[in-house]
Amino acid sequence: MPPPAPAPLAGIKVVEFCQVAAGPFCGMLLADFGAEVVKVEPPEGDAMRQWPPLSGGYSENFASLNRGKKSVALDLKDPADRDFARALVLEADVLVENNRPGVMRRLGLGWDWFGPRKPSLVYCSISAFGQVGPRATEGGFDLTVQAATGVMSVTGEEGGAPVKCGVPISDFTAGLYAAFSIASLVARVRAGGPGGAIDVPMFATTIAIAALQTSEYFGTGKNPRKLGSAHPRNAPYQAFRAADGWFAIAAGNDRLWQAVCEVVGAPEWSADGRFASTTLRAANQAALKDMLEERFAGAGAAAWLERFRAAGVPCAPINGYAEALADPQAAHLGLVVAATLPGGHSTRTVGCPVRLDGEAVAVNATFPALGEHTQALRAGAKETT
Repeated sequence: MPPPAPAPLAGIKVVEFCQVAAGPFCGMLLADFGAEVVKVEPPEGDAMRQWPPLSGGYSENFASLNRGKKSVALDLKDPADRDFARALVLEADVLVENNRPGVMRRLGLGWDWFGPRKPSLVYCSISAFGQVGPRATEGGFDLTVQAATGVMSVTGEEGGAPVKCGVPISDFTAGLYAAFSIASLVARVRAGGPGGAIDVPMFATTIAIAALQTSEYFGTGKNPRKLGSAHPRNAPYQAFRAADGWFAIAAGNDRLWQAVCEVVGAPEWSADGRFASTTLRAANQAALKDMLEERFAGAGAAAWLERFRAAGVPCAPINGYAEALADPQAAHLGLVVAATLPGGHSTRTVGCPVRLDGEAVAVNATFPALGEHTQALRAGAKETT
């Protein structure tokens, strides 16, 4: 049997100057695919180390974004610590940071310092609005970026107060774009090309994933509106109330709509002119929802889900995370990974969701104590000038 293939980023060294979510998520993705990631933290640590829940004094939130990394604690305003940080980067392939624009340059750790000395370096900066432009100096968090990019304008029930997406999509979208861009430039360097500076604005990446909403605006000249769980171009395609709770179905084409009609015992609805196409069903989805929920009131959610699954209609319960993580498919995909926090507390984490060659990507489910690797890495660092 041939030996297992090396991890895609094996041999790549990354130095991460990041806190909280977007940058650390990027660094963790690179670590999951085999990169050696050194996380440079201030003496007090990444602010997320203090976020609850704390298990044995260690933040589960911090652990969820920093597995497989090494940690060094440095005061980057101290010349000796700055020089040590420079040495780490000059021995690395990638630097990723998510400070406000200008901070790394003022610390003597900007692309302007590293670029001339190491042209092969991939230098990735994640920020709220980008490194240049009229809003570049502004800070931002996931909430404010969701507000600025239109996400909150299409989230929630029509007529309701503004709400954000329950998952911090602006942070994690930026981290995903950053990791993809880094891997792309690493491939260019491996092919003999130069490194370069990557600018990842959370504002831009959050707008970019709203391709359906921006194209709707470009095509109609009108802002997309809130629809709750409903879809602007498909119906029935939302959450519905049954006798004992809620469930979701997504009948996104005519064949599936006909199957819905059969399941609810109303085959004549497929001939109703209001529902003759996906566009018409979407335009009349309020009336359609009332008609369906009148039928759904006759049985519980589990019974309807069983019927829709048998008919091949995509459907799902409205799970909490406890239920989602307990789904048999989550177990099959190996999503939940046992882990031990520093100090010995047993926990679990969600591993890499991608499969390579039919197998789940094996992650390094260890988590660094603050500054755990400082002395060992100092001992091996080279002097910089």
